[in-house]
Amino acid sequence: MAGRLIRGREVGTVISIILVVLAFVPLLLHIVRGKAAEVTGLSLQAPIPDTIPPGTTLVVGDPLTQRVIERNGWLKELPFTVQFTQITGGPGVTEAFQAKALDVGSAANIPPIHGIWVGIPVKIVAWRFRTEPWRYPLYAIGVTGKSGISKPSDLRGKRIAYSPGQAQGFVVLSTLAKAGIPQDQVTLVDLPAEATTYIGALAAGQVDAAPIGAGLQAKRYLDDYARNGARVIGHGAFRDDPGVLYVRTETLRDPAKAAAIKQYVRLWARAQVWIDQHPNEWAQLYYVKDQGLSSEDAATVIRESGRSDIPRDWTAAIAVEQQTINFMAREMKRKPFDAADIFDRRFENVAGDAAGRT
Repeated sequence: MAGRLIRGREVGTVISIILVVLAFVPLLLHIVRGKAAEVTGLSLQAPIPDTIPPGTTLVVGDPLTQRVIERNGWLKELPFTVQFTQITGGPGVTEAFQAKALDVGSAANIPPIHGIWVGIPVKIVAWRFRTEPWRYPLYAIGVTGKSGISKPSDLRGKRIAYSPGQAQGFVVLSTLAKAGIPQDQVTLVDLPAEATTYIGALAAGQVDAAPIGAGLQAKRYLDDYARNGARVIGHGAFRDDPGVLYVRTETLRDPAKAAAIKQYVRLWARAQVWIDQHPNEWAQLYYVKDQGLSSEDAATVIRESGRSDIPRDWTAAIAVEQQTINFMAREMKRKPFDAADIFDRRFENVAGDAAGRT
């Protein structure tokens, strides 16, 4: 009888344990689902939250916007921290994205394409054209006095500074294509697309031609070397004016950062409008105090810069990006892809709305 009583207690204990485990099953399932949600994060199709949790920080490489924001004291309006870094342009942003050291990058429209090709999934969250890009190009071709170059067709057989994956590289390739010059009939010299590097290479005779900024960089180049015959000619790119903010796709899966990025995009648009509405003050703030130009030269650069055109509808932007992708893929032997894939259209009217209200 005693033996049977012991077994009965054991059975009762087992049943109790089973009941306890069953009671915790819903909780366990909830935890598992929660962990899965943490892994996948915010869906790229889900609405971007408006609430930004305390302690959220964005690391942003956008020096021009930074100048305007700090001048106007707009950072205090944000319910999150912006940590600015002097990272800008394709190579710097790409490197920072690879190291996961940057949340928002600022560049031309070429680096996001290059990002896809080097295996970094990215999304464009803000887009800016410039008004009258044919009248106010961002780039020109600087040439040396000894090169004998006076027009794009003279580039045949010359040494040209080139940086793949950047706007300057696109300018070179599209100029050659428009002039009917195959790549194998020039020497492309791979150099970092920095003003000092390109102008230094021109000055040292390492290259015959290099894409440089049509405003400030071109002026400095001519000021220093025009006496030696240096000149600046127009390029053949179909347009060189788009500017973007872009982020790693992974960053947008973080609800807090996605919400913060939306607010930063609004501030970015306000900054572009402020620059257009305060040309004299911007000339002094950036070109005189930051870049060391005279007031007269700064005013000239401002006049030749055009104004921002921030669309609410990205149809034209996607078309331009698709044309660029197709061209660069052909010229660089890369695989083309659908331009719409790198636009996060949840942000489509964020900057445009902010610019319209400013």
